[in-house]
Amino acid sequence: MLRVIGKRIALLIPTLIGLSVLLFAWVRSLPGGPATALLGDRATPEAVAQINAAYGFDRPILEQYVTYVGKLLSGDFGTSITTSRPVLEEFATRFPATVELTVVALIFAIGIGVPLGYVAARYRGRFVDHGSVVLSLLGITVPVFFLAFILKWIFAIQLGWLPTDGRQDPRIDATHATGFFVLDGLLTGEYDAAWDAFTHLLLPGIALGTIPLAIIVRITRASVLEVQNADYVRTARAKGLRQATIRDRFVLRNALLPVVTTIGLQLGLLISGAVLTETVFAFSGIGRFLRDAIFGLDYPVLQGFIILIAIMYSLINLIVDISYGLIDPRVRVQ
Repeated sequence: MLRVIGKRIALLIPTLIGLSVLLFAWVRSLPGGPATALLGDRATPEAVAQINAAYGFDRPILEQYVTYVGKLLSGDFGTSITTSRPVLEEFATRFPATVELTVVALIFAIGIGVPLGYVAARYRGRFVDHGSVVLSLLGITVPVFFLAFILKWIFAIQLGWLPTDGRQDPRIDATHATGFFVLDGLLTGEYDAAWDAFTHLLLPGIALGTIPLAIIVRITRASVLEVQNADYVRTARAKGLRQATIRDRFVLRNALLPVVTTIGLQLGLLISGAVLTETVFAFSGIGRFLRDAIFGLDYPVLQGFIILIAIMYSLINLIVDISYGLIDPRVRVQ
């Protein structure tokens, strides 16, 4: 297992190097050059010359890239033009919000998707099967931002059951030690603050988790259909084993590998794709900050956040690979 982990980590290196080259080339190919893009309307010849000298844009391109990679390795991802704070600090401040939102969305998707996919396969051709197919098609085709507005209008504005936006009611004097508002409330005993933060996560979490839910239902259904017709499952039935034993030891365990792959991919997409959901619900995570950086032409933030999200995505894929060996011992042997 350690050898497999080492190989996966080694494969991350060329991936991140390739991404750094693409981002480096993208910034240098901006109209008018990176200095003009950074300055915007203030791009006078004197100001452009000062920026080029300060950031080393007037040096040979290879020297610029080596300097750029060296800063990345030292943790220097640049400074935000909008807030004048280090990009890494901005990412660390907003990352807990996106993690909380992603966890809620993933729990929603897995908690409903895996059981519904199994039941749909178990009762293939019946009402629950057809209903799950329709639900998955709707989940994939309905745009996230449209669903977010619908959920917000019904449950927050019309019914008043849940908050409309934000991470927490600003009137609550809560302690924020870790940046994870729900966890902070539980650790400090401020259960009202934890509950309030949790209610702020429900609507955006459901909106964000709808597409992964639909995909997980389809993958689970297809995987269970394939496994439950396998020879070893029919043999287990012929031996008279209990249905619960067949389900847990033979069907679900062997059907989980493609499902785990899907969950891992969707987790990475949730972290990187929360821009629309966080914007609709005014949720102060990395997605909303990325949106503000796009409209504000904050290129250091865009460049730094893309690399950091890519690192997170690669780590998630590594965890998925490790989980294969825990689910299926045959993977460890291979």
